[in-house]
Amino acid sequence: MWLTGVAVPSHSGGALSAQGFDDHRYTTTDIENGSRLYTAECALCHGSNGDEVDGVNLRTGQLRRGSSDDAIRAVVASGVGGGRMPAFDLSVEELNGLVAFIRAGFDPGGVAVRIGDAEAGRALFAGGGDCASCHRVNGVGPLTAPDLSDIGAIRTPAALQRVLLDPDGSLIPINRPIRAVTRSGETVEGRRLNEDTYSVQLIDSHGRLRSLIKADLVEYEVSQQATMRPTTLSSEQVAEVIGYLMTLQGVR
Repeated sequence: MWLTGVAVPSHSGGALSAQGFDDHRYTTTDIENGSRLYTAECALCHGSNGDEVDGVNLRTGQLRRGSSDDAIRAVVASGVGGGRMPAFDLSVEELNGLVAFIRAGFDPGGVAVRIGDAEAGRALFAGGGDCASCHRVNGVGPLTAPDLSDIGAIRTPAALQRVLLDPDGSLIPINRPIRAVTRSGETVEGRRLNEDTYSVQLIDSHGRLRSLIKADLVEYEVSQQATMRPTTLSSEQVAEVIGYLMTLQGVR
């Protein structure tokens, strides 16, 4: 898989298969139903923008008791102690709609991406998803792929989902893979960082920062395709990885 246009090896188990975006999203009907429910049951305390309870901003995902969809459902269904928030007796469909509306950023016409358990996503990032073999987080990890320490602050869940499911369509031009051959016969492959008329800077396949003068190259190719294919992680696992990535907010 690729994140912000740089390769992350996909899950090794199972046959490679493209996944549809709808498998990882709530429906428009869910979002619209949630909008009506929120207005009727939640807006009185949380406000029309979800930011009138101290320390909570539902619209931006600032929550006190876990950030996953299941955590939101649990809080709504069980309430918050001390009478601060009552329990609501809602059906599964109503709970899904409420979560969908929150995930769509309070926009009934928006995109609502499923967000799973962040701790499970952290384990996948380091283990089965094999993301940590390329990406650095908070000073730990290689340099062959972009640093993800603040990815949750600069990418939306929908953008992260697209990168996981459609790496080619999400590849940022400056991060495209390159291959160069020097006049001395050295082949250099890596991730492009910067390029001008006369030179190109990259992180090579060994994680080293390189600067190449184009006049010294006999071959220079920029790939239009991501190195890795769409992830083979399950829908639940994708939601969990997104849940973890959204917790990476950098220095605040």
